Amino acid sequence: MDAFGSLLAGLGSAVTPTNLMFVFLGVLIGTIVGVLPGLGPITAIALLIPLTFGLEPTSGLILLSGVYYGAMYGGSITSILIRTPGEVASAVTALDGHQMAKKGHAGPALATAAVGSFIGGTLAVIGLVFLSPALVTLATTFGAAEYTVLLLGALALTASLMSGSKLKAGISVLIGMSFGVVGLDPQNGVERWTGGAIELSDGIDIALVAMALFAVPEALRHLAVGDRKPSSTTHIQRAWMNKEDLRLSVGPYARGSVVGFLAGVIPGLGPTLGSFASYSLERSVARGERKKLFGKGAIEGVAGPETANNAAVGGAMVPMLALAIPGSATTALLLFVYQMYGLQPGPQLFVNDGPLVWTIVASMLIGNAMLLALNMPMVRIFTPMLKAPPPLLYGGVLAFVMLGAYALTFSFYSLLLLIAIGLLGYVMQENDFPLTPAILAAVLLPMLEVNLRRSLLVSDGDWTTFISRPLSLILIIVIALGTIVPFIIRTIRARYQTPAAEPTRIDALS
Repeated sequence: MDAFGSLLAGLGSAVTPTNLMFVFLGVLIGTIVGVLPGLGPITAIALLIPLTFGLEPTSGLILLSGVYYGAMYGGSITSILIRTPGEVASAVTALDGHQMAKKGHAGPALATAAVGSFIGGTLAVIGLVFLSPALVTLATTFGAAEYTVLLLGALALTASLMSGSKLKAGISVLIGMSFGVVGLDPQNGVERWTGGAIELSDGIDIALVAMALFAVPEALRHLAVGDRKPSSTTHIQRAWMNKEDLRLSVGPYARGSVVGFLAGVIPGLGPTLGSFASYSLERSVARGERKKLFGKGAIEGVAGPETANNAAVGGAMVPMLALAIPGSATTALLLFVYQMYGLQPGPQLFVNDGPLVWTIVASMLIGNAMLLALNMPMVRIFTPMLKAPPPLLYGGVLAFVMLGAYALTFSFYSLLLLIAIGLLGYVMQENDFPLTPAILAAVLLPMLEVNLRRSLLVSDGDWTTFISRPLSLILIIVIALGTIVPFIIRTIRARYQTPAAEPTRIDALS
C-alpha cells in the first residue's frame, strides 16, 4: 500500500503541464530515433545530455527515460514495413511483421506492436513498483556461471526452434559468433580477426550487423527481380486488429511481458535477448497450423517480442535504481545522468529522493499511454509506403541503411562492412540459411565470452563449477529439456505417423 500511495503521489506530480510536455517530447524523439537505423536510444540520450544541463532533474530524467522506451517502439515500424530494424531489439519483429505487411496486413502488424508496447511497458512499471525487492534478490543470485549457461542456452534454443534445417541454423549461429569475435580480446587486448584494420579494433557494431543481414538482402532480392509495380500482396486490407488478431495476441502479450521484464531485471540481458526469448517461447507453445505460420506472418511473432522489448525497459530500471547496477549500455548512461544531477541510485534512493523517483516512474505510465495515442493514428500514414514501386521503395531502403551505417562511426569503412555483410546475408537467404540465429549469436558472444572466462577464473579452471552451483544446474536441466524434448517428440511422431496412401491413377487425373 505504501508503494501504491507513493505512485499516486508521483502521478500527481507527473501530470503538471511542464512534466507532461517533457514526457511527450521524450516519447516523440524516441519514436523518431527508433525509426532511424543505426541510432538507437543510447545515441539519442548521449546527444541530448548536454541539452538537459539547464533542466530541473525531474524534467531531464523524464525526457531521457521517454526517449529510452519510445525508441523500443519506433524500431518496430521500419522492421515491419521494410524489414529494416531501427533498433537491434526490433530485429526479430521483422521476421513475421514484414511477412504480414507483404500480405496486406501492415496495419494490424503495426497496431499489434503499438498495443504490445503499451501493455509491456505498463505492466513493467507495475512490476517495478511492487516487485522490486524480490526481483533485486533474484538478479543478485546470478553469477558468471549462471550467465554462461543462460547465454549458451539462448543460442541452443534459438537454433533448435528455427524451422528448416537444424544444420543450417547451427552454421548461422557460427557465422554470427564470428562477427562477435572481431576486435580486441577483452582479457589481453590482442587483435582478433581484424586483418590489421584499425577500424575493426572496437569490433563490429551489432546495429550494423542487424541492418546488413535483414535490410540489405531483402532490398537486393526485390531489386534483382526487376518488377516496377508493387506486388499485389502489398495491398493494404485494413489498418486495425480484428477479433481474431486480438484473440491470438492475448497470450503473447502476457508471456512477453513476463519474459521481457525478467530479461530486463537480470543485468546484461535487456530488451534484445528479451525479444528473442519471447519469439522462441511463442514458437515453442504454438500448435498445429499456427506453428507453421512462424516466419510467414504469424501475428504472435509480432505481439510477443514487441511486448517483451518494452517490458525489458521497465525491468532494466529495477537493478539500476535499486542497486546502481546498469543492465545495459543505455541504463549505464542513465545512471551517469542520475549522478550528474546529484542523485545516487541504490538502496537509499527511494528514501532520500522518493518524490522525484516516483514522479519519474509515474511518468513512464503516462508515456506508454502517450506512445499508444501517438502511434495508432500513424498506422494509416506509414502503411502507404508499401504501395511505392519496388525500385523506389527498396532503393530508398538501401540509401536509408547506408546513412544509418555511416552515422554509427562516421566512417566510410562502415559502408564497406554493411555491403560485405549484406552480400553474405543475401547468399545465406537465397540458400535457406536462417538469419535470426546469426544476429542473436553476434549479440550474445561478447557477453558469453566474458562470463565464461570469469567463471573459469573464479573456479581456478574447474569446469564442474557449472554443475556444482544449484541455480546453474537447474538452468542446464531446463535448457536440455527445452532442446531435447521437442526433438524426441518430432522423432516419435515421424516414426508412428501413418503414411498417406498413394493416389490412384484416377485420383491423380481428377
